[in-house]
Amino acid sequence: MSATSRRSVLAAMGGVAAASILPARAQAFPSKRVTLLVPFPPGGPVDLTARQIGQKISEYWNQAVIIENRPGADAVIGAQAVQRADPDGHTLLVCAIHHTVHPSLKASLPYDFLTEFVPVSGAGIFPIIVCAHPSLPVSTVGELAAYAKANPGKLAYGSAGVGGGTHLAGELFKSMTGTDLLHVAHRGSAPAMNSLLGNHVQLMFADGPTAVPQVQAKTVKALGISPSRLSLLPDIPTMGEAGLPGYEAYSWSGIVAPKGTPADVVTAINAAMTRALKEAETKEKFERFGAQPAPQTPQEFGAFLKAETAKWSKVVADANIPKQQ
Repeated sequence: MSATSRRSVLAAMGGVAAASILPARAQAFPSKRVTLLVPFPPGGPVDLTARQIGQKISEYWNQAVIIENRPGADAVIGAQAVQRADPDGHTLLVCAIHHTVHPSLKASLPYDFLTEFVPVSGAGIFPIIVCAHPSLPVSTVGELAAYAKANPGKLAYGSAGVGGGTHLAGELFKSMTGTDLLHVAHRGSAPAMNSLLGNHVQLMFADGPTAVPQVQAKTVKALGISPSRLSLLPDIPTMGEAGLPGYEAYSWSGIVAPKGTPADVVTAINAAMTRALKEAETKEKFERFGAQPAPQTPQEFGAFLKAETAKWSKVVADANIPKQQ
């Protein structure tokens, strides 16, 4: 065989090989069911947003999207499971404020959240509502600050657990007002709210989904809300309007993928999420449980994660919160 013939045969073989590889590389996403892994128990605000988004993108893709709840270790176990998953976009983490607090609060972590996950999009914002027991003799945020200063260490606020949004919102309030409040951690927002209803704690910096039903039922007093007013509670002022300008605290959820997930796959997931979050039906359902849709581009969400990590690192340091194992 001449050199020219050999080159022709090799070129043909290369073309066949490339053709056999091409379908796998060009295969449309998603090619199988997609898992949204929620690192919290069912029923919470992060879980609720994941289920609404999952239902919508399943319809768009005509592909199964399942919600898998894998709680444990303050949302670390679920995150680690996604970190170890194939970076093909079929296993995604529904992350939350906890993941940007952990670097400053945890003694050690099995991953670096900012470098070992790929930002996809924000999902939901859960406003923080400052709630007080009806017996507390305050009606505004300003009155609360004054009362707390006059009674240092005598007011307790409940939270859903150390390091979460409902805890650090209280620490931010303490830092900005120079007050001394006692933090009482619970295993979830519902137990914390039950403590407030029973007057075992006098305050709660509650997430919207937990607070709204109680505020509407007038079983607790709402003094202020962050970051913005909520249509379900139009008369509750923002924290700035209530006398504490610059205060901004809220919980949130978003989607990240394992490091190495292709950019075109991230773009496809982001597009589906953005479409879902902009639907009127989604907005209505979010508002029913005190949440707000929060779509972002991958770049915007990445910048948000970095900003949140820096913000809460300062709050944790200022509050002298000890490192957790």
